[in-house]
Amino acid sequence: MANAISRRNFLAGTSVLFVAGAATACGSSDDGKDSAARGTKITLSQWYHAYGEAGTQQAVQRYAAAYTKANPDVAIKISWIAGDYETRLNSALLSSSAPDLFEIGDFRASNVKSGLLAPLDDIIGPVRSDYARSALDTATVDGKVYGVKMMDDVMMLYYRKSVLDKAGIVPPRTFTELLAAAKSLTSGKQKGLFIGSDGVGDVPYLLLWSSGGDLVDPSGRTVTFNTPEAAAAIGALKDLNSSGTLLQGFTTDWFDPGALVQGAAAMHWCGLWAMPDIKKKLGDDFGVVPWPAFGGSGSPAVRVGGWYHLVNGKGPHVDAAKKYANWLWIQQADLQKDWCVSYGFHVPSRKSVAAQTTPFSSGPAQETVALSQQYGHSFPPVWNKATTTAFIQSCAKIAKGKADVAAELADAAKACQAELDKQNA
Repeated sequence: MANAISRRNFLAGTSVLFVAGAATACGSSDDGKDSAARGTKITLSQWYHAYGEAGTQQAVQRYAAAYTKANPDVAIKISWIAGDYETRLNSALLSSSAPDLFEIGDFRASNVKSGLLAPLDDIIGPVRSDYARSALDTATVDGKVYGVKMMDDVMMLYYRKSVLDKAGIVPPRTFTELLAAAKSLTSGKQKGLFIGSDGVGDVPYLLLWSSGGDLVDPSGRTVTFNTPEAAAAIGALKDLNSSGTLLQGFTTDWFDPGALVQGAAAMHWCGLWAMPDIKKKLGDDFGVVPWPAFGGSGSPAVRVGGWYHLVNGKGPHVDAAKKYANWLWIQQADLQKDWCVSYGFHVPSRKSVAAQTTPFSSGPAQETVALSQQYGHSFPPVWNKATTTAFIQSCAKIAKGKADVAAELADAAKACQAELDKQNA
C-alpha cells in the first residue's frame, strides 16, 4: 500500500499534504542519457516527479526511446525529480534550464497568466469528447486547455457488503440515508463512517458539490460557495461530527484503507489506489458508491485527482513538445494502459482507453470508472494552497461546532475572493 500512495507524493490534485517516504529524498535523478545518443536534431527535456512505485522510471524511459525510434530526429532527455517537485519546477520554469515538457498534479492558472504554458487545444480538440469533464476542467483557463490528463485518481465511498446486509441497509443514495446508515452501523468497536482522522477530510467539497454548488464560477473569477444552499450543505458536516458515528483519531488517514479492512468502520471514503489492497484482504466483500446527493436538487459526487502533462510555452521546441505529448498521452493506448495499471491502480483518462483496460472491465473497478465519468468533480485551476487553507480551516470550525456556518463561510469566501482577485489582476 505504501507504494500505491507514494505515487502521488501528496495525492496529486487533492491538496492533502501527505508525503510518502519514497518521494521525500532530496535531489534529482537524471540518467544523463537521451533516448537517442546521436543523429538527432532536437533534444526535448522532460521532467517527472519521483514516483514511488517500482518500474515507473524505467517505463518513461522506454516510452521516450520508443518515440525516438519512430521519430529519429527527436531525442527525449528524462529528469526524475525527487523532493519538493513543484518548488523546483517553478524555479526551473523561470530559468534557462526549463524543461520542454513536465507533469503537475496541482494545476496552477497563474502559470497560464505568466505565459509559461502552451495551449493544447490543437491536440486535445479531436478527442475532447473522449475525456470526462473533470479531466478537462482543472486544466482549462479562459476556455483553453493547457494540460493533457495522464491518469485519473478517483475517490469514492467504499462499504462492507456483509456488514450492511446484516443490518438490512442498502448503500446510501442521499445524505439523509448516509447519516441514518452511519448511525445504524455504529456498534461496539465499529463506527459507521470514516472520512478522515480529523472528521473533515474531503467532505466539505463533497457536501458542496453534492448539493449542486461549486467553489468558483466557470470564469474562475468569483467565489460561489457563500450561499444559503452551500451553508445548509456544509453545515451538515457538524451533524456528522456530533452524531457519534464517525471514526476519528484512527492510526491511518482516509487515503489508507486500514479502517475498512480492519473492521473499524463499515463505510470509508477512500481512493481507487486502495482497491487492490482492499480486494486482497476482503475478497468480494465490498462495494463502491458516490458520495450521496444532498437536498432535493443535489446529485452524487466523486472527486477525481491525478496528474497532467504540460508543455513549456516559452521553450525553444513548443511544436515538437506538443507532438510528443500528443503521441504519448493521446495516441498510444497501450502505453497509457501500461502507465495506469502496471505500477499502481489508476484510470486511464481517455474513456476509450479505460474501456479497453482489463482491470476495469468488471466489478467495483468498472463501477468506479462509470462513477468518475458521470459524477466526477475536480478542483478549478485557480484553487490553490491559499484558497484551500481558508476554506478547509473554516469548515473544520463548522464541523466542531465552533462557528456560525453562514458567518464562517462568509469569512472564507472573502479570503478566497481576495486570492482570486490577486490571481486575476
